[in-house]
Amino acid sequence: MCVHRRLFTMTKKKNSSSIQAIYDLCKETFTPAATSPPPPHAIHKLSSLLDSIGPSDVGLSDGSKEDDRGHGPLGIFSFNRVDGWAQPITYVDIHEGESFTMCMFCFPTSSVIPLHDHPGMTVLSKVLYGSLHVKAYDWVEPARIQKIDGTDHSEVRLAKLAVDKVLTAPCNTSVLYPRSGGNLHCFTAITPCAVLDILAPPYNEPAGRRCSYYRDYPCSTLSTEEDENGITKEEDYAWLAEVGTPDDLYMRPGTYSGPAIEK
Repeated sequence: MCVHRRLFTMTKKKNSSSIQAIYDLCKETFTPAATSPPPPHAIHKLSSLLDSIGPSDVGLSDGSKEDDRGHGPLGIFSFNRVDGWAQPITYVDIHEGESFTMCMFCFPTSSVIPLHDHPGMTVLSKVLYGSLHVKAYDWVEPARIQKIDGTDHSEVRLAKLAVDKVLTAPCNTSVLYPRSGGNLHCFTAITPCAVLDILAPPYNEPAGRRCSYYRDYPCSTLSTEEDENGITKEEDYAWLAEVGTPDDLYMRPGTYSGPAIEK
């Protein structure tokens, strides 16, 4: 075997083992019958494995070195300067099963996945390249709800800010849980970027795991004196109103071109 072919084979095997190892560990970690998140040590093990992968492990080029014109990280879409503003987010399905989903989102600069929730779910997110702003909340418990008259939304619910930062690759994997870690979050691309997500269990509307979207209002705009009891820093809280799926959420399917996974 020539040196070039041997190196190609070794690289392919390495990449395949990376994504395959993640799939195998997810299969071991998440089960259909689970009613609560896996233990912390299991999530830590999976997070550590995700920390070690990069764009090439899932068939992507490093899109952070590209601008938002020309071929994107999947190598199949092209845009020009005029229509760059209309570029959609590309969704790539890697695995969808009863226990967990593995998928990727490829973002053009300034694109947004609006504030949404993950009811009853544990989600691991790994930024593969680029920079992504994450703003995330958790519901305040017990629930604090206000009825609002004269607005588009009949009621709002109080949430506490959990995350408000920019993640730039390479960085550690982020984890959210059903009631902590920022279960309701919004992604905004600072640069072209890509995120690998593992959702467990997956969205399933009949099972009560429907994706809902929200709008956040500063705490001070709707709070009364009674509401402010127990709130030490208003900037750490917001009122969230459920809204319909945003009309400007522009997303299209892409094709996974990384190493095959043996299931």
